[in-house]
Amino acid sequence: MKLSVKDLINVGLFSVIYFIMFTISGILGYIPICVVILPLIAGILGGIPFVLFTIKEQKLGAVTLMGVIAGLFTFLVGQTWLSVVFGLVFGLLADLIMRSGQYKSWTKNMLGYSVFTLWTVGTMLPMWIMRETFFAGYRENGGTDTYINAVMKLTPNYMILVVIVLALVGGILGACLGKSVLKKHFEKAGIA
Repeated sequence: MKLSVKDLINVGLFSVIYFIMFTISGILGYIPICVVILPLIAGILGGIPFVLFTIKEQKLGAVTLMGVIAGLFTFLVGQTWLSVVFGLVFGLLADLIMRSGQYKSWTKNMLGYSVFTLWTVGTMLPMWIMRETFFAGYRENGGTDTYINAVMKLTPNYMILVVIVLALVGGILGACLGKSVLKKHFEKAGIA
């Protein structure tokens, strides 16, 4: 099935709501320890709108498009192009996982959202792969030495693995939160 104009409007609307949740978690990044746990927080906060989106949009391509839009939004507010690539890749993977359960399998939807949440790692990856440039740019944009040094201490190379795990866990917790909040909608949609 192709995405209709109504589907595209839903994708756009839910992408904006999801991005607002992502932005709220990003604001917490002004606290150094929250930089590391950002994917966990984003996964939890984004769970409710994502789960509701999944109930309303059960067509292949909708989740992929949401990932691309989320990546584009972060790119437009100053992140690198990696955000767009990660949004596309993990949006598509999530879409395929969820599609394999016809968007009706709770387990596959939860797993799909957990994988979807990995797109947030793309917003953080420059801290590891372009470390000096990333922190120099942060300093040029008004970042204090105290904050930058604290974040650098919290992000040694092995922390990328911790961030990936936190993104996956945040996705699972966010999906569970979304399911509990939207239980009545799940029953109507017939999602087990």
